Amino acid sequence: MKRQLLLAASVLALGAGAAEAEMTFNRIASFATPDNMAEGEDRTRETSSEIIAASEDGMTLIYTDSPLGVVGLVDITDPKAPRPLGNIAMAGEPTSVAVTGSTAFVAVNTSEDHVNPSGRMVEIDLETQEVVESCALGGQPDSIALSKDGGFLSIAIENERDEDAGDGRTGQMPAGFLTMIRIADGKADCATAQDVDLTGLADISPEDPEPEFVDVNELGETVVTLQENNHIAIVSAEGEVIRHFSAGTVDLTGIDTKDNGELLFTGTQEGRLREPDAVKWIDNDHFAMANEGDMDGGSRGWTIMNKDGSVVYESNSDFEHALVRIGHYPDSRSDAKGVEPESIEFADYDGTPHVFVGSERGSAVAVYDVTDPANPVLKQVLPSGIGPEGYAAIPARNLLVSANETDLGADGLARAHVMIFERAEGEAVYPTLTSEGTDELIGWGAISGMVADEDGMIHAVSDSVYGSQPTIFTIDPSQKPARITGALRITRDGHPAQKLDLEGVTLDGEGGYWVASEGRTDHLIPHAIYHVGADGGIDEEIGLPAELLAHELRYGFEGITKIGDTLWMAVQREWKDDPENTVKLVAYDLETEEWGAVRYEKAEPETGWVGLSEIVAHGDWVYVVERDNQIGEAAVTKMIYRIPVSEMQPVPLGGDLPVVSKEEVRDLIPDLKSFGGYAVDKIEGLAVTPEGEIFVSTDNDGVDDSSGETFFWSIGRM
Repeated sequence: MKRQLLLAASVLALGAGAAEAEMTFNRIASFATPDNMAEGEDRTRETSSEIIAASEDGMTLIYTDSPLGVVGLVDITDPKAPRPLGNIAMAGEPTSVAVTGSTAFVAVNTSEDHVNPSGRMVEIDLETQEVVESCALGGQPDSIALSKDGGFLSIAIENERDEDAGDGRTGQMPAGFLTMIRIADGKADCATAQDVDLTGLADISPEDPEPEFVDVNELGETVVTLQENNHIAIVSAEGEVIRHFSAGTVDLTGIDTKDNGELLFTGTQEGRLREPDAVKWIDNDHFAMANEGDMDGGSRGWTIMNKDGSVVYESNSDFEHALVRIGHYPDSRSDAKGVEPESIEFADYDGTPHVFVGSERGSAVAVYDVTDPANPVLKQVLPSGIGPEGYAAIPARNLLVSANETDLGADGLARAHVMIFERAEGEAVYPTLTSEGTDELIGWGAISGMVADEDGMIHAVSDSVYGSQPTIFTIDPSQKPARITGALRITRDGHPAQKLDLEGVTLDGEGGYWVASEGRTDHLIPHAIYHVGADGGIDEEIGLPAELLAHELRYGFEGITKIGDTLWMAVQREWKDDPENTVKLVAYDLETEEWGAVRYEKAEPETGWVGLSEIVAHGDWVYVVERDNQIGEAAVTKMIYRIPVSEMQPVPLGGDLPVVSKEEVRDLIPDLKSFGGYAVDKIEGLAVTPEGEIFVSTDNDGVDDSSGETFFWSIGRM
């Protein structure tokens, strides 16, 4: 039965109708790169969007797709409804693209191996989609940039090292260099190709510069990053190296340096080499660079330098901390390069200069106002998509576009995407949840079960991604974005509790909590219920009875709620004794210590599986989240149902269980799509306030194999 049970409209705009007409960026659409494949092609093949550019009129996007060996075209005449224009084969691996008018210049790697590098510069007419010119390059190209007057191309010929040879160090020949090709009447003249020697400049491997990224200012000066050399070169329009200098080092503080399932930002790294990747001119004297790192470095942030070699601004840990606060910090990279800022874009929007810094591992892009290059102002952090590699600013249309290279289709997860953002009046939709404003930096992610308190605050747990730091977070949902105001660490005997996979939390009515842990016996994690005191200490553990464990499978308790003296837990998927497409709602009486259950019928999956991921009691109803494990257009089931409390009458385990009825409350797929991206898979949290307002949240898996996006929103009051 379908009924509209909510009296209030969904609060998806998260503050639309701002009192002040502030200009903000919000995501308005996404485009999955498999959609550019022709009819009949194998859409399961790996595809990607890496470096992206726009036609001069801003109506067409072109991106490089190295796995397929093509460039893809997207029609964004209506940016809210991007349309596929197909792929153009490149007979090699396209690495970068630049556009003037309706002509695209693509750098293509055709190397046989690292010892015999080769490449081409391919010129494409975007209107006819035909290749009109192809220039041989003397090596393997990486980045390509066009001079502001359209007079020449600068191409970084990286000749990248073989990381499996020579201990993965530089010093592998042949050396890379810079190639400059003149353009006349919008057409490249291959005969004018000029190679610029970049050897002998750096202190680190001067014989092997490996140029990474290029950009050209209005004076015709090309800035080149020599990433592994930790060096910068400035080359004149005539091909002369006019300046070069070290990219320098950073003393990092307040960072997490251990990949251990714990977010602890107390570490330091002194003298960290910047090793910049992407670089963009801000004006004729200043450029910004993303310090991703590669061989020995990576300073987790970004820098503005003067072309005389002096540092004008250094973000230090601030960029990374901004991602920490919105749940986009990848703990699995703590012992490496953290959020790995890889991308930089610059553009002027209505007289305000902006720098966009993309985090490859955090899957986000930070928006800075650089009116004063010495004091950039962080304005927003946007959800970019998984593994952002490149950005294209289209200020004439108030658009920003991201190209996200990671394709997880082989694992049944998200495909590579192009994301489109629009700058317009109104409040920022993202983030929907932040720990901004706390006295201590609170890292968070993988939000799972939730429960509302009597004061309207919401408590939420994070799952096994942070197994060394199990936590109950307190969230103030009255703010926009919602604010994490506290973090209660769960302990045993004063130490962080181990062997937990927290998937549900409810109140005990006395200032403490009951939490449900989804077990996994093959990982020595028990299926259990725990009582947590107000101080975070576990003071009681309730293991599952033999009648349940005899039929155990991997997917256990997902959510916990309390009705009177009885705890109710939802089992996510069928166990061995469950009829197909049914699961148990398990009861435990705190007074009698008796176990029981009822049966719940869930949807039959079209693809993958369907299960329960939350259970919450409120008034005369018990609410459950029923979802499939599908993403994007494959998502079918992301539902909230309610069950009459009167039917929650458990019977003893081991016999026939009564089947409860269910009534649809809300289909959450339209809600998920309204955030401008694809429908994510994991609706994990549900909380109902004393006033009957329902809040929903998603689990971002701690950023690993995920876009990092957490959506926390209200669907209104009952």
